Amino acid sequence: MRALCLSTILTGIAAPHAAFAQETLAPQAAPADETKPAGGFDEIIVTATRKSENVQKVPIAIQALSSDFLAQRQVKGLQDYAALLPSVSFAGIGPGRNEVYFRGIVPAGGAYASVGYYLDEIPITGQQVPDIQVYDMERLEAISGPQGTLFGAGSLAGVLRFITNKPKIGAFEFGAESEVNKFGKGGVGGTIKSYINIPVSDRFAIRAMAYYRKEGGYIDNIDNKGQFISGTSDNPLVPDPRPSVLNLGDNNPATSYTLTNTAIAKKDYNPVYEYGGRLSMLWDVADGWEVTPSVTAQRQISYGYFGYDTRVGDLQVHDYDLTRNDDKWAQASLTVHGHIGDFDLVSATGYYYRDRKINNDYTYYTVTYDSFGAGYENYLQFFDKAGCSGSGDSLKCTKLLNPNQYYHTDISNRKFTQEIRLTTPKSWPFDVTVGGFYQRQKNEFNDYYAIRGLDQIVGYTESGGGDANPAGFGIPTSQGGTMILGSPAVRGDGYYLQEYDQLYHDTAAFAEAHYNITPTIKITGGIRYFWTDFATAGFQGVGASAAVAPSVFLPTGAIGCPLPLTGPRLQCRNTNALDPESIGRYSEKGETHKVVVDWQLADKKLLYFNYSTGFRPGGYNRPLRLRATATQPQVVVAAPAYQAETLTNFEIGFKGTFNNVFRLNAAIYLEKWNNIQYGLVVAGAQGAGYTGNAGKAQVKGIEYDAELKLGKVTIASSGAYNDGKLKGNFCNFVADRDTKVISQLATCKAGEFIPGNLGTPQVAAADGTRLPRQPKFKGTTTIRYDTDFGPLKGYLQGAALYQTSATQDLNEFNNKLLGNTPGFVSFDFGAGVRKDNWTADIFIQNAFDRRGQLTRNTFCAIQVCAGSSRTFPIRPQFFGLKLGYRY
Repeated sequence: MRALCLSTILTGIAAPHAAFAQETLAPQAAPADETKPAGGFDEIIVTATRKSENVQKVPIAIQALSSDFLAQRQVKGLQDYAALLPSVSFAGIGPGRNEVYFRGIVPAGGAYASVGYYLDEIPITGQQVPDIQVYDMERLEAISGPQGTLFGAGSLAGVLRFITNKPKIGAFEFGAESEVNKFGKGGVGGTIKSYINIPVSDRFAIRAMAYYRKEGGYIDNIDNKGQFISGTSDNPLVPDPRPSVLNLGDNNPATSYTLTNTAIAKKDYNPVYEYGGRLSMLWDVADGWEVTPSVTAQRQISYGYFGYDTRVGDLQVHDYDLTRNDDKWAQASLTVHGHIGDFDLVSATGYYYRDRKINNDYTYYTVTYDSFGAGYENYLQFFDKAGCSGSGDSLKCTKLLNPNQYYHTDISNRKFTQEIRLTTPKSWPFDVTVGGFYQRQKNEFNDYYAIRGLDQIVGYTESGGGDANPAGFGIPTSQGGTMILGSPAVRGDGYYLQEYDQLYHDTAAFAEAHYNITPTIKITGGIRYFWTDFATAGFQGVGASAAVAPSVFLPTGAIGCPLPLTGPRLQCRNTNALDPESIGRYSEKGETHKVVVDWQLADKKLLYFNYSTGFRPGGYNRPLRLRATATQPQVVVAAPAYQAETLTNFEIGFKGTFNNVFRLNAAIYLEKWNNIQYGLVVAGAQGAGYTGNAGKAQVKGIEYDAELKLGKVTIASSGAYNDGKLKGNFCNFVADRDTKVISQLATCKAGEFIPGNLGTPQVAAADGTRLPRQPKFKGTTTIRYDTDFGPLKGYLQGAALYQTSATQDLNEFNNKLLGNTPGFVSFDFGAGVRKDNWTADIFIQNAFDRRGQLTRNTFCAIQVCAGSSRTFPIRPQFFGLKLGYRY
């Protein structure tokens, strides 16, 4: 039996993480066992401490969701399971493009993720994580708080682990499942999936899983119907979000361009197509030695945005170019488990690759910058060759090039990991696990912010020009205000280009020991020494950036790169021309700690105190150009590296079962976050990004998970309260033209501005500012009734998902522009029956079609593009029918 409900993704937008051990609603998930007495809680075994233990006896904050429970709640991806983990949230713009957070620790900058993301023993951690198919999954473990002892650099705030079902020797198993579903006013979808376990011999078994899933869309890209946009609106920072005509300046022979999205306007334009599988083998090589190779591969193709524009309409947008994400990934692993004498040895080797091809509509960026008027972004003002006649000074053009921008990126990730752990014999009075970890990761980015046909145009520039003056690109010009031949494109039709490689190395040695002080009191201590280094090389910028320092053309060593770039990628580098080797590298070493004291108060009642620390490495900033002013020339300034951030967790927790009918797990904690990494745009730096350290913050929180069994009725509830605030003023960053260095103000005062920096306030965020994207409270409550319908076993279930409001940016000015997301409540219902090996379920999620808002996003800097922000909601009403068979 499985039940359902949910999937409503009530995953708050923020950045939390699950921190209470939940033996979790497993009993709800599994079919009733007729031989089992009424009441009681199923035992869930977890390996969060790298050994098998009952989750109720693990003295850390962990929530475990069983395979049957995941199926019961219709979990298909990140937004579904995050809804079931009150301390876990996410933010992003669609499948495969989301970041996971725990307990309100929401990074706003930096190169590393804050949450470890594991498939079995192998980390596939990244800032944007793939959607892992949870079919034929043994369980999902969400471990709260810093996990820097047994897990590594990407585990600052917590760890998510997906534990697959392993091959079973001596047992044949088979299962299949099909589902048809539909969004209330949206598209139709469905799923087919199956698994099989084959015992090849008494020492060898194979297990395989495969699936195909199609999800109908629910966002409508509607025809713009000729709406008008003008650059002379009363508030140039908030243009009409429904572009149809671009005002290109009074000095341009043609002053507007009529946009249309008729060709791609479509209802339910954000469907998802996904398929994949897993193949694993178990070889019992000899007594006490097992080898388990495994390969998992998935491909997900999603279309459109998963947010909508409230100014256009409910679940509606105006997009002018194709938005598509083609996400392919695979992980190969080899786990060896054996014994050397009485010592337990585990070796885990993994290779992970992920390739993504993403295309986004970027027209709103064009429209927004056009609102500043001609001369600011002159690349909007080019003419199609098809509309030109004459030559030289008599050249006349009447047809503007379509200025719509699109964004295209090819991202490649390759990761090799190796971990070895050795545990002392069980006969010893204490146990110690020691180990070593190595990881090498290479990321390749090729990003193009482009206008179709920009590489073959007739250009136009005003006298004096702006930062897009073609003279800055080395293109021959005649007198200001005349038409010229040439293009500001850097490569192909890309106006802004990013081509760069990143290389990471992470090495660690760790140890964790447990000792029973008394039969009921145990102490755990752990330490991890780490060494990490990071290097990046490549080019980021527009043509004007390529033409001058700090860019170097590698084939000749000349400062400035010839345009357009037509040779191999990375031949043009952002670098320090005086000392190229000093730029693009960062290294760090340090240690993290853990101390836990737990007391078994009585049978099935545990009290513990946990102190743990975590880290997220720092990184490199490329040099930036400061825009020329009427009295000052353009200058290049150094951008110092940002430092590692750390998190310290103090936690008291309780886990208990009472009379075998009530279970309560709870934790209260204080987390201190230091050296917060924050990405921003430095005033006067031509829109280029910079990452600095914003100061300190702390999170005070309470998490709970409870379950009550009253005969045939089960009531389960879990929730998390997180109060995250900045500690001390977050002082802004300033670029000094004299010293040619970017630095943070040593002191800052609210209401004061930085002189000569375009009205930039000294205080970016004041002491006590809420941490963004984290609702103060998020929770879920489920009521389930199990009964018999003649020869059928059945259930009825209802669930409520709820969360409070959340801010959207740490910078107070930016947050006022975006606005807070309001709180909401959503309801899910389900029912099902089981007979023999067959199951049937019906479900409806977000039954009343509430438009709960998770997060908001913009196409460019919030200060500029807040007027065309998109809102990303929980899924709208979603219902379906599912049939399953298990043998």
